[in-house]
Amino acid sequence: MRFIIKLLISVSIIIFCAQIGRKLPTLAGLIAVMPLTGLIVLVWLYLDNPGNFNLITDYTKGALWGILPSILFFLAALICFRKQLSLWIVLCASFAVWLIAALIHQWLLNR
Repeated sequence: MRFIIKLLISVSIIIFCAQIGRKLPTLAGLIAVMPLTGLIVLVWLYLDNPGNFNLITDYTKGALWGILPSILFFLAALICFRKQLSLWIVLCASFAVWLIAALIHQWLLNR
């Protein structure tokens, strides 16, 4: 049962990224920084938009630069965990750091 739930969540994330990738490829790249997810989204974008290399290039650029906000998420989590803060505080603080970095990410890539 847990495998099915993980599978459904994973598939949902991949579908979500592929749908966003049609309109906001750099945002989809930011969300889908996992290599396996990135690979699947690249395949789906290519199959849905054959020959649209600008879309795939923008997605790839978004994924590459999207690594930085993810690193900041984990850095914030590491700092909070070292201070022995509760899980919910760590997650909220880390997500807030990621969200700010993600907004800057989108602003810089769409200028």
